[in-house]
Amino acid sequence: MKIYVPMDSAAKALGADDVAAAIIAEAASRGLEIELIRNGTRGMIWLEPLVEIDRGAGREGYGPVTPADVPALLDGTLKGLGKVEEIPFFARQTRLTFARCGVTDPLDLEDYQAHGGLAGLRRAAGLKAAEIVEEVTRSGLRGRGGAGFPTGIKWNTVRQAEADQKYIVCNADEGDSGTFADRMIMEGDPFCLIEGMAIAGLGVGATKGYVYLRSEYPDAIRVMQEAVRIARANGVLGADVLGSGRAFDMEIRSGAGAYVCGEETSLLNSLEGKRGVVRAKPPLPALEGFLGKPTVVNNVISLATVPVIFEKGAQHYADFGLGRSRGTIPVQIAGNVKHGGLFETGFGMPLGELVLDIAGGTASGRPVKAVQVGGPLGAYMPLEKFDTPFGYEEFDGAGGLIGHAGIVVFDDSADMLQMARFAMEFCAVESCGKCTPCRIGAVRGVETIDRIAAGDPGAIPLLTDLCETMTDGSLCALGGFTPYPVMSALTHFPDDFATAKEAAE
Repeated sequence: MKIYVPMDSAAKALGADDVAAAIIAEAASRGLEIELIRNGTRGMIWLEPLVEIDRGAGREGYGPVTPADVPALLDGTLKGLGKVEEIPFFARQTRLTFARCGVTDPLDLEDYQAHGGLAGLRRAAGLKAAEIVEEVTRSGLRGRGGAGFPTGIKWNTVRQAEADQKYIVCNADEGDSGTFADRMIMEGDPFCLIEGMAIAGLGVGATKGYVYLRSEYPDAIRVMQEAVRIARANGVLGADVLGSGRAFDMEIRSGAGAYVCGEETSLLNSLEGKRGVVRAKPPLPALEGFLGKPTVVNNVISLATVPVIFEKGAQHYADFGLGRSRGTIPVQIAGNVKHGGLFETGFGMPLGELVLDIAGGTASGRPVKAVQVGGPLGAYMPLEKFDTPFGYEEFDGAGGLIGHAGIVVFDDSADMLQMARFAMEFCAVESCGKCTPCRIGAVRGVETIDRIAAGDPGAIPLLTDLCETMTDGSLCALGGFTPYPVMSALTHFPDDFATAKEAAE
């Protein structure tokens, strides 16, 4: 009997380690032979700890499981969830990037290969650099970190650059509220990220890679470090990648956790041991990046998606999606929501279907008021915008942004003036201080919103003008995108701002 208990951080926070220990102890007391496997999470967080048992006829799910449930679990009398793949939230997904997450033992390289791992790298190793980049370009893959920039164009710029050394840098500084896809991959399928980085290295001529991982992810750091060691020991990394005669190796580096280090130039400064502040562009990192050398900087999900593109072909991946948004997007559902977790689907699903149908509405049972999409810099989408399809251009046209595809749900008790204030306060706290519109503008923004709350309607035009200045004048997206949540709150929920005035009167 195989028993799977997630070692994902979310599952552990909900008691997975205690459940695993109870299973081992109970099985030992009964003289029962079991194989306990610590897998990644399937992404259905409301069911964690989600225990799966394979008695030879497929994996049956049970959850959330507590240590007290273990005797009944082993007796076969605990009420189950049925086949995990048939749970509606899971069954409606299109799992490409996350196909192995929650299925395999994260640090078992043989298990990884048995589920399609390294097939993409083996294929890429037989291609020329230009052919590798062309395959990524044809897939339509765009940056999943927020900007949505075409990955193939970035790779080709680095490939064509002349330099004695090039680098692949993975941006794993996942700091947006309501996001956890990067962590899920690194903890649940780390070889997938390693394989994607190796393919990128072969494609652009880079022989060295770095994963910049935030220090708040100790489990991900531990798993990634061990996965790199295993990959190196088995010839996946090193001077002769899978016998191809081409070199690529990588290291894991942890940052101190500054939100602005999610911006690529701040990240590069931090990686070089400097203060994490934004660099002016040009030069672009693709030409003068890490240590002044041509550098590919991609998000975890962008790089972890590369192996499936090479395993199944660019066209297979491009067949999913909507418009210029090709492939799948891992939507991370959080906040006041009944079914929180990760839902991977092809671009194009309307926001309302994700929130009201897939996620089941609010956990409080109250009506949904707003959904913030894209982290703390994302716009608050009202019910009137719920028909917006998940796509980069489609969200842009609706006054929003997808960002890292985290969605945070709020019910009708939320005060949108206070949410707008929080956005400005967040920017003020997290600003690197490099540019005036962000450094000073966010502080003035908090003060201006406080004036509105105190009953000064004349401060509203001032807030609008301030947001325009921050959008047009900030060096990076931190100051430039903070107006998205502020102005969307003001525009779509004016009653919350009027109520503040009335209350003051």
